[in-house]
Amino acid sequence: MNKYAFMVYHREYDAFLMTLRELGVVHVKETNSILDNAELQALLAERKRVGMAIRYCKNLNSLAKGVALAPARGLTKAEGLKLVGKLEEMQEKRVQLQAAKVSLEKDIAYMDIWGEFSYANIRRLKKAGFDVTFFSCPTSKYEPEWGEKYNAFLVNNFQSVTYFVTITKTGTVIDIDAERPKMPDRGLAKLHLAMEQLQDNIKALNNQLGEYAAKQYNTLVELEKNIQNEYNLSNTLVQTDREAGDKLMLLEGFVPAEEAPAMEAALEKDGYYFQELDIQDGDRVPIKLKNNKFSRLYEPITRMFSLPNYAEFDPTPLFAPFFMLFFGLCFGDGGYGLLVLLACTFFKRKVNPDFKPFLTLFQYLGLAAIIVGTCTGSFFGIALADVPAFSKVKDYFVSSDNLMTFSIVIGLVQIIFGKTIAAFKMKAQKGVKYSIAPFAWVFVITALALAFGLPMLNLQLPETVKTVFIGIAVVGLVVAFLYNSPGKNIFLNVGTGLWNTYNMASGLLGDTLSYIRLFAIGLTGAILGGVFNQLAVDMTEGMNVVVRAICMLLILLVGHAINIGLCTISSLVHPLRLIFVEYYKNAEFEGGGKEYRPFKKA
Repeated sequence: MNKYAFMVYHREYDAFLMTLRELGVVHVKETNSILDNAELQALLAERKRVGMAIRYCKNLNSLAKGVALAPARGLTKAEGLKLVGKLEEMQEKRVQLQAAKVSLEKDIAYMDIWGEFSYANIRRLKKAGFDVTFFSCPTSKYEPEWGEKYNAFLVNNFQSVTYFVTITKTGTVIDIDAERPKMPDRGLAKLHLAMEQLQDNIKALNNQLGEYAAKQYNTLVELEKNIQNEYNLSNTLVQTDREAGDKLMLLEGFVPAEEAPAMEAALEKDGYYFQELDIQDGDRVPIKLKNNKFSRLYEPITRMFSLPNYAEFDPTPLFAPFFMLFFGLCFGDGGYGLLVLLACTFFKRKVNPDFKPFLTLFQYLGLAAIIVGTCTGSFFGIALADVPAFSKVKDYFVSSDNLMTFSIVIGLVQIIFGKTIAAFKMKAQKGVKYSIAPFAWVFVITALALAFGLPMLNLQLPETVKTVFIGIAVVGLVVAFLYNSPGKNIFLNVGTGLWNTYNMASGLLGDTLSYIRLFAIGLTGAILGGVFNQLAVDMTEGMNVVVRAICMLLILLVGHAINIGLCTISSLVHPLRLIFVEYYKNAEFEGGGKEYRPFKKA
């Protein structure tokens, strides 16, 4: 990014902003808070209202297949907001109708217990001097003597509750241990009639909303763009400093280095003054990620946590291969991976282009699951090593013990890789001398891991090689102890080295053991798949061939669907944890970057 200052005479400032917006490459530096600006807050609120209306209309249009959307109309903002207000009124009315429907359904369900009767007859009895009172009580508490004493009539018994009425002379005190329910104000026939009318009203309103969505969607989209443009322009004015008695307008912004020459040429052509500035330590430089076709798929994962700040490396291409491998290890079944790959390939032809990168990402993740599942010999829960057809190659499948070892090894590799990245970051930010100690720790950990870890994997090293590794570790420790704080007292360096050693040892052990979850989750998915296969066989034993085939198919479909769902969730959540916690910590990722958003037309 390049940083620029623009100074323009106040009478030319509006034209300058139009030029800047047409260029669409300058990210305006925010020097003034927008929280206390009433105009900007009002525009944000308006945009939020319009955005909610657009999403609502989009959902309605997606449900109505083959609907033709009307072209956008040129409306003023006031007219457009009236459209939004009309939609909000219809939405509120729909909520009220739905609430009334729920209330009616409750009344109908309750009146079904009492049955059909006439409220008019009850009113006639009232005029004749008799009260009809409704009661309900647990069936076990109902007393037959109430029939003689209060002229009680049993109406219904439902779910261990007795419903009955009493007919007594007006003024009679009824002493009964029972509840007096609040009855609906209408009988069943009128309630059903009201429900039919209400459903007709809801249907008519839904049709009205559908027509509105198709007719006004594109108009609302244009309205949102106009409000966004108005906000961007107003925000740019808020970030503008006024100098020389408000005669000169001063604006600062950031431009991607590759876009800077074209912008300079355009502004020089129109005679506007600008000057490139040095980026200071306190500047919050916007971030524009630049990745290749593969790494770009993983950028949503980076954004989920935080964008890197301008002084550090983009972590996306650094963790992308690890995340793909971790997903495959957690998914743990080649058949499930094949299903993911095929499903994503199929749906890529049908979904909105905005969703295609996500499906492409899952194609890669499915491919990783196929590779890992094939290596471990798990295919739809079937252990391939136990299949006679694969007896000649069963020794080549990775066993569970080897898979656990591999999980720990790949975890240690990522941790060392993260510490190497942290050392390079220190070198880029502060200089070579500050990176010497971090690089020394990388050599210490790597040398000790090779010297003592390889023999644990049955890879015996010559004594000379092992001695060399230990020597490298000793030299690295000396450097890490004596030069971890350049320019500081030697005793301070030693003290800091002891503290760093404790943190390194305890943290390294805990972080490495965290990667065992890759083995555990993958093994669990494979075992569950095998359990459902066994259930399908055992539970249908002795059935008719046709019935058994149908039952087995249902058990397999439901069981493996549940297992795939669980595997997918765990295969996303736990690799994310390993990346965001273990790797980011060891790579000393800071984050906090602000996304590059140039001042341009929406």
